[in-house]
Amino acid sequence: MLTRNVTASVVPVGTPITLNAGAEARITQALGGSYTVVVGGNMYRIEGKDADALGFEAESTDRRDGATPRAAAEVEAEVWSRLKTCYDPEIPVNIVDLGLVYSVGVNAFAGDATYRVDVKMTLTAPGCGMGPVIQQEAQTKILGIEEVTEAEVELVWDPPWNQGMLSEAAKLELGLM
Repeated sequence: MLTRNVTASVVPVGTPITLNAGAEARITQALGGSYTVVVGGNMYRIEGKDADALGFEAESTDRRDGATPRAAAEVEAEVWSRLKTCYDPEIPVNIVDLGLVYSVGVNAFAGDATYRVDVKMTLTAPGCGMGPVIQQEAQTKILGIEEVTEAEVELVWDPPWNQGMLSEAAKLELGLM
């Protein structure tokens, strides 16, 4: 049962909607800090920051406040690590192993130890309504890295995604091997 009203995204179209307190929600996927639930026969995605509505602890920002700044290569490794915690709400594989992330660029700002991160990614289908939701989740997780002050996640369509872009781990998870 939802313990409070919560904003969710309709899967697969991505339209925001308010789910009401007291509604029965069946969790079908809990990966990367977000939750895919079925309420009244329809599928929705609830963000980790709203996990308390499902009776779980809300996701923390997980910043390294006060720690020694890291080099660009270390920040890039952290970006890839965080992107591996972003999931399509209908597929139990992260966006990196799905082959959706084409590039990560980490650029230092002159005069300080902060960075701008530029990511180019795609979707399994151009018409996927959850694209903006996944895109925003990736950007939010990247901005959670202390040294990152700017992040842009751009959806691109060239080259088009295909199953050959899946990692070996994704193929195993999806039963394609």
